[in-house]
Amino acid sequence: MTNYEQARRMVIDKVAPAGVERVLLLEAAGRVLAEDYVAPKDMPRWDNSAMDGFAVRSADCAPGTVLKVTDYIPAGVSSDDVVTPGCAARIMTGAPIPPGADAVVPIEETENTAETVKLLQQVKKHDHIRFQGEDVRGGEAIIPRGTVIGAPQVSLMASFSTVLVPVYRKVRVAILSTGDELVEVGTEPKESQIVNSNTLALATAIKLCGAEPVILGIARDDRESHRALLSEGLKADVLVTSAGVSAGDRDLVREVLAELGVVEQFWKPGIKPGGPTAFGMKGNVPVFSLPGNPVSTMITFEEFARPAILRMMGHEKVFRRTVSGILKEGARKKAGKVNFLRVHVAIEGGRFVASTSGDQNTGILKTMLRCNALAILPAEATEFAVGAEVDLHLLDPTLEMEV
Repeated sequence: MTNYEQARRMVIDKVAPAGVERVLLLEAAGRVLAEDYVAPKDMPRWDNSAMDGFAVRSADCAPGTVLKVTDYIPAGVSSDDVVTPGCAARIMTGAPIPPGADAVVPIEETENTAETVKLLQQVKKHDHIRFQGEDVRGGEAIIPRGTVIGAPQVSLMASFSTVLVPVYRKVRVAILSTGDELVEVGTEPKESQIVNSNTLALATAIKLCGAEPVILGIARDDRESHRALLSEGLKADVLVTSAGVSAGDRDLVREVLAELGVVEQFWKPGIKPGGPTAFGMKGNVPVFSLPGNPVSTMITFEEFARPAILRMMGHEKVFRRTVSGILKEGARKKAGKVNFLRVHVAIEGGRFVASTSGDQNTGILKTMLRCNALAILPAEATEFAVGAEVDLHLLDPTLEMEV
């Protein structure tokens, strides 16, 4: 049996970035940069004033000096008029420094009229001047490949008038739920029927990865329905199924996938919940066959499918942050499988402290509402005392910023 760690590594080793596309700058937000971004020019592109004030020759300046104002340079305007001895140019923030000047005096450090300016403080050469290239040099690889593009990256690229940005392609993830007992959301279920919540839960998780969910519907418990919808799903970049992956006489997913050419890489990777999980490949298309129980579906998607989807979109950090924490309550389990304990983590005394989010039966869906981390209980351990130290996979990104 493939163990949990082997299974996670196998998934990542089998997938690769899905390709590169060029998108408009705003559409690149949240995407992964596919090439180093090389600055096309210096920034600033010219020496400019960092303040509203007066461009001066520092050699002329001493407290109490009065200079003649001979020019006015607003932002967006340049001047070729030389600042000569005994003179100053009124200048606004961002305006190019005129020839002859080597410092700027902030307006609040002067007494001034339309014709003169009196200096109230000592002035040093280069005061309040932003020099060409002091921020970025033309030809500098300023944003490395693999960066997730946020507001600072967009700001810099926009400053250079960049229109199109090379990013890793957003992948399409097909979703298929299976089972005669399922009805779609919006339908009142009859006795013995179940609302198909897994499809929308998976679609939400996929969208939160930055990928595009493709909803296929429900495959009924016959080979024809499975074959038609699984064939359609294999046209996407990734296929995720829920239910029909165990060993019952109506669990057809693995058999039909094999008939369609999917090469199974593992099944039952030594975990609880989510034991029947399977993973296969058809060419470059990864296929995740997840259990039908909603809690198991969400946990196995989190542990196996999410990292693969992120990897295919160029992300380098694909696993949730793992930290060491302590259990606030004791726990027991059978030896042989890694257990995922749904927990709520808080920070107490500078440590992560994990409390169970409720009854760990996989039929108790509300435990996922309070769960902000998964405690990873090792396969061979059976007893976990209060205060036992365990690894925690943090599901809530805000927790990552608190220590």
